[in-house]
Amino acid sequence: MTGTTAITFIVYLVAMLAIGVAAYRLTSNLSDYILGGRRLGPGVAALSAGASDMSGWLLLGLPGAVFAAGMNQIWIAIGLTFGAFLNWWYVAGRLRIYTEVAADSLTLPDFLENRFRDRSRLLRVISAIVILLFFTFYTSSGMVAGAKLFEASFDMSYTSALWVGAAVIISYTFLGGFLAVSWTDFVQGILMFLALCAVPIVTIMEVGGWNATVSEVAAFDPGYLDAFHEMTLLGIVSLMAWGLGYFGQPHILARFMALRSAADVPKARFIGMGWMVVSLFGAIFTGFVGVAYLSRGELGDAEQVFILLTDVLFHPVISGILLAAILAAVMSTIDSQLLVSSSAITEDFYKQLFRRDASEKELVWIGRISVAVIALIAIWMASDPERSVLDLVSYAWAGFGGAFGPIVILSLTWERLSRNGALLGIIVGALTVVIWGELSGGLFDVYEILPAFILCGATAIMVSLLGKEASPEVREEFAHVRSEFDRAK
Repeated sequence: MTGTTAITFIVYLVAMLAIGVAAYRLTSNLSDYILGGRRLGPGVAALSAGASDMSGWLLLGLPGAVFAAGMNQIWIAIGLTFGAFLNWWYVAGRLRIYTEVAADSLTLPDFLENRFRDRSRLLRVISAIVILLFFTFYTSSGMVAGAKLFEASFDMSYTSALWVGAAVIISYTFLGGFLAVSWTDFVQGILMFLALCAVPIVTIMEVGGWNATVSEVAAFDPGYLDAFHEMTLLGIVSLMAWGLGYFGQPHILARFMALRSAADVPKARFIGMGWMVVSLFGAIFTGFVGVAYLSRGELGDAEQVFILLTDVLFHPVISGILLAAILAAVMSTIDSQLLVSSSAITEDFYKQLFRRDASEKELVWIGRISVAVIALIAIWMASDPERSVLDLVSYAWAGFGGAFGPIVILSLTWERLSRNGALLGIIVGALTVVIWGELSGGLFDVYEILPAFILCGATAIMVSLLGKEASPEVREEFAHVRSEFDRAK
């Protein structure tokens, strides 16, 4: 990296820290720290949800997968697009209304406890444990992505790069909470969007146009042009099953909960889906054109294809901005994950089980300390430079989708879902992901989110049907939420 590129990169980091400081001045209570006081506009909510969703996987993992295997990896993007659209369509508005009606719930475990009137607190605690378990893996994937960026860009050792990247992210999340995370995600979402448009277009021009690019890829391996190359029906279904993960991702659901009102959902959905489709195509074509421009001998790690194209094709100032987009992708997800994990510790463990009379200031500081502790654990898990960003993301994504996805959908749309049904569904979904991930061969090669999602939903429905009907209080609240949702559409 040249001096000019490094300066541009550093200016970006300073700007993100400045946003954290500004948000610190507006964060006075736990609701501000966890949900930003429920005052996100549709644009910020949409880009924040998209940026926190995609992470370094969008600029490193997906281009790397296409670079290494070809266009048969597009099935992941297709599944994600359908899943995200359905999440905005069916979940966003209902969840925004229900979480406010159900005792102004601030976190997913908080909502589940209030939704089912669970006085045992078991549902809250189990949900929080699942969040902490899988977010530790998810956060470590971001740490690996950030370390790869600093390692390749600044010629640093992997360990040094890991600590430098983590220090920046921890700093502004520690200070500003949800507002800092959402505002930085908004800026980072725009930067990621522009980068994923620019890199493939410039690379295609450098190769000699689209026809020349396709010819180069075909000369390397004709199978790279075929979306069905070496794919079975089970393989396609497995890749598309990534889309099921959206319904259970706490950091994405938090953006729905933080919207100003359910009436903002249609506009946010339009912005968010437009951003996502263009960004996914950009990531896919970055990997594809990388095959035409690079030989495998020049790239030891396929997940660094975006970094290398940026470094060799652009002016140092532009290169610095585009490399900052990778850090933006990493930061936008890690900060959200740290915040949700911190919220689980603060709201769902500390406040509910130990200090119900804790002051708002005390809770905010417990949240900040939790951010630092969780980050240190994630850094320790990311200390192996051989860890794959895509592998870590896929495991955590499956964990949330399989454990929470069916429960979130059913809790918002089915009055009959019971507390025991939700609790056992979450446990079965989480255990299925953990156990399935350890098995291999035949049917077990299917992405674990698919069996986990099915078993979680089936368990929740069967247990609910075998148990008692919901109390009049729960039925009345459910009817009220449905009425409010119908008015907001």
